[in-house]
Amino acid sequence: MSVARNTAHEPANAAAALRSRPWAASLILTAGLAVLLLGMGASISFGVADIAWRTVWEAVLHYNPDLSQHQIIHEIRLPRVLGAALVGASLAVAGAIMQGVTRNPMADSGLLGLNAGAGLAMAICMAMFPGLPFMYMILYAFMGAGLGAGTVFGLSSAGRGGMTPIRLVLAGAAVSALLAALSEGIALYYRIGQDLAFWFAGGVAGIKWLQVETMLPWMAAALVGALLLSKSVTLLSLGDDVATGLGQRTLLVKAAAAVIVIVLAGASVSVAGAVSFIGLIVPHVTRALVGVDYRWVIPCSAVLGSLLMTLADLAARMVNPPVETPVGAIIALLGVPFFLYLTRRDGRGIA
Repeated sequence: MSVARNTAHEPANAAAALRSRPWAASLILTAGLAVLLLGMGASISFGVADIAWRTVWEAVLHYNPDLSQHQIIHEIRLPRVLGAALVGASLAVAGAIMQGVTRNPMADSGLLGLNAGAGLAMAICMAMFPGLPFMYMILYAFMGAGLGAGTVFGLSSAGRGGMTPIRLVLAGAAVSALLAALSEGIALYYRIGQDLAFWFAGGVAGIKWLQVETMLPWMAAALVGALLLSKSVTLLSLGDDVATGLGQRTLLVKAAAAVIVIVLAGASVSVAGAVSFIGLIVPHVTRALVGVDYRWVIPCSAVLGSLLMTLADLAARMVNPPVETPVGAIIALLGVPFFLYLTRRDGRGIA
């Protein structure tokens, strides 16, 4: 009887999930992009050497290599700001997909081993292959992220009862701690601690045009793939039985989602280090605003994630100038209380 009842309600459940708030999503996309542009402009303008907004505008539209301020904007601040926006969008979308596919409100690339796995791969690259081109380093980061995620999901699925949200978080914490310890051990043994300190703290200060140009095609392809997969993720968020009853090939969708998440997380860690909690906070806020239709959740998460990372990077430079506070620490000030809030409530499904 229960099977018949669930099957009968599958179309109704799916229709309810797809009835989101497109007007709210349109407002977020429009206003979010406008605020993001303002935030990027402010991030380019403010720093150790403050630059007038008019100069920023002139440097972007009419770059003059003979002017020192134009050089600062074009060679240092512009790639940094663009990199921060890309990283924020990628981590937010990765978190949204993970939460939708696993139906785990705690899912985040930083909490489930992807960031730590990519960080370990970066440590191995810097120790074993110094001077390796960034193109190859980003490939190693993909493999490290896949290793971390595979280990976490394998451990949380082992034993009786299978994978549960609590077991997934505990496995993620344990594996992340192990991989981080291995990274630190490699850093100490090969004396590359100063080089890896950037990845441990998290930040976008070292992003150059080479990194932006290398990671942009990967991130763009993964973000487009996430949009194409958005309707299937919505159905999966209702449960495997519902998705299967509506004709979804759940294993294929999960495999495609895993590849997208690995690319987004690996590319982000390769340039910004272990920045956590963006993929935890942003999808929850987005779903609260626009509903649970991932055709809206994913693009809105990308915009809000970009905005959060851009403003966090700006705050990191303004807290204690001229010294920069790690961006990971700034975001953790928001992420840790949010994580504690989620653990206190009964959150077995997606909020």
